[in-house]
Amino acid sequence: MELIFATNNRHKLKEISALLGDNYTLLGLSDLDVSEKIPEDHETLEENASQKAWYIYNKFKRSCFADDTGLEVTALNGAPGVYSARYSRIGHPVFPEMEPAAGNIRKLLLEMEGISGRAAQFRTVIALVLNGTEYQFEGVVKGEIALSSSGNMGFGYDPVFRPEGYNETFALMDLSLKNRISHRARAINKLIEFLKGM
Repeated sequence: MELIFATNNRHKLKEISALLGDNYTLLGLSDLDVSEKIPEDHETLEENASQKAWYIYNKFKRSCFADDTGLEVTALNGAPGVYSARYSRIGHPVFPEMEPAAGNIRKLLLEMEGISGRAAQFRTVIALVLNGTEYQFEGVVKGEIALSSSGNMGFGYDPVFRPEGYNETFALMDLSLKNRISHRARAINKLIEFLKGM
């Protein structure tokens, strides 16, 4: 089965292709020569995922899905949340001279300085548009924010997120382990179970 994943993020494509397995051919936006920025200007993960999926479905009339993911830190009232990807560009301090992911981590660690309660969760929402009907799937993994960054696997906030029940951050984990327990894996597994039942 062929599916379009509305992303240009090669890391996400690699992760999700591994999860989907051989029964699915996963196409990213670069495979379709889509270079324009897809709008995601809503205030919730659910709305952003839906907006992206419908944008691509309406453009190509082919079944597709999109995701939106946020890191939600309890001590920061759920921030950075829907603004996770651009956290370092919002408010103060900002780190315009840093690569976005590094700036986001730097800002998060500064915001968490002196805070002992470091509970957090990653949450992914997937919106699937299949033959003109939308379905949504959510995956959550609870954990905590580490005191410092460690590891170079993964992407985004992986170097500072330690999942519940593990001593290492996502960025220190083998991809196969992360794929079994991550928020994105849990949402994708719900998507796969749904597709199998079609």
